[in-house]
Amino acid sequence: METDGGAGNVVRNKKLMLKDYIKGYPKESDLHLTTESIELKVPQGSNAVLVKVLYLSIDPYQYIRSTKIEKPGYFSSYSPGSVMASYGVGRVLESGHSDFQKGDLVWGTTGWEEYSLITEPETLFKIQHSDVPLSYYLGVLGMPGLTAYVGFYEFCAAKKGETVFISSAFGAVGQLVGQLAKLTGCYVVGSAGSQEKVDLLKNKLGFDEAFNYKEEKNLDDTLKRHFPGGIDICFDNVGGKMLDAVLLNMKLNGRIAHCGMISQYTLDEPEGIKNMMNIIYKRLRLEGFVVTDYFHLFPKFLDFMLPCIREGKIVYMEDISEALESCPAALVGLFNSSNLGKKVVIVARE
Repeated sequence: METDGGAGNVVRNKKLMLKDYIKGYPKESDLHLTTESIELKVPQGSNAVLVKVLYLSIDPYQYIRSTKIEKPGYFSSYSPGSVMASYGVGRVLESGHSDFQKGDLVWGTTGWEEYSLITEPETLFKIQHSDVPLSYYLGVLGMPGLTAYVGFYEFCAAKKGETVFISSAFGAVGQLVGQLAKLTGCYVVGSAGSQEKVDLLKNKLGFDEAFNYKEEKNLDDTLKRHFPGGIDICFDNVGGKMLDAVLLNMKLNGRIAHCGMISQYTLDEPEGIKNMMNIIYKRLRLEGFVVTDYFHLFPKFLDFMLPCIREGKIVYMEDISEALESCPAALVGLFNSSNLGKKVVIVARE
């Protein structure tokens, strides 16, 4: 018998499965929607947490995990026929873990499904502050926000008056890095993939300048135009040709923080970087980081970011779609620049 709610009931559970390893650019047809029955109950003796999924985050790493990774490192591939996963926000329906109780709001790794049994509850964070939109815990108050905070303050250590370039400035992370840089008193320029995004960076998010990289024939000349004296700090999520041009325009003792390279994800053969000698000659610090290594800073990050949001010092732009069925199109949209802000899917409204 199937009912519509309550722990212990049996309900229909929509979920999105990976058909087969993705090659090249993602397509909506790479994913398959199916429906299965699920009992809203945690297995006896388990420390798992059962959540009703409310929001899902759409991020580039889901594409990476949907490809066949020959030598798994930080990421491993989803298996064909398995449920997709991402960061999500949900409400606890039943818990076998002492840290979580029925009714708690949480964010962490969930399946792309309506109900998700979390067998690794250490990946969950309890939401203590609900006076801000819950979707923010997938963006400005979640993984992207912590990435921006760690990369800018822990790695870049910017000082007032320095010049900052953000290569994926309208993304979930980049829009925050730019605003943090402005709060610090830096000169900030970002690149984006459309004139609409360029205008929003300058007029809504407070960037000093921005440009549409798709319309620039020579990225070296473009950067020299915006940074005639050179770049102190680059926060890079693009890699490839953009990184090559950045290396030519860095100042002595400049810093480059890397947490992604979206230009390379869909390529069969990654592009080579030709200007690496600049790292030596200019004494550059170029460092990659993975935000999960810094989850211990989350309380400190919240203490910083929540007041910024409440006082209107930080603006955050989201691109929200409705229903689990919209996830495939949302993932594709990350790679054709169609999203305007952090991409979030509403799975259920309470």
